[in-house]
Amino acid sequence: EEKQKLKDTKLDAMALAKYISSLHAECDWLLQYYDARKSARDGESESLVNAKAVLSGADYALVQTARAVRTGHFMAPRV
Repeated sequence: EEKQKLKDTKLDAMALAKYISSLHAECDWLLQYYDARKSARDGESESLVNAKAVLSGADYALVQTARAVRTGHFMAPRV
C-alpha cells in the first residue's frame, strides 16, 4: 500500500510538472508576441472608431491622413 501511495504521488508530481511546463510555454508565447498583438488591437480599435464615425454621418472624403501628407499624395488647394 505504501508503494502504491508513493507511485501515485510520483505520477501526480509528474502531471503537475507537465502542467507547469505548458503554462510556462504559453506565457513565453504571450510575452514574445505581445507587441505585435498590441499593435493589431490598436489598429482594430482605430478602425472601429472610424467606422462608427462614418456610420454616424462623418465625412472622411476630404480629410487628409498623416500618410497622405507625408507622401505628398493629397489634393492641392484650388486657387
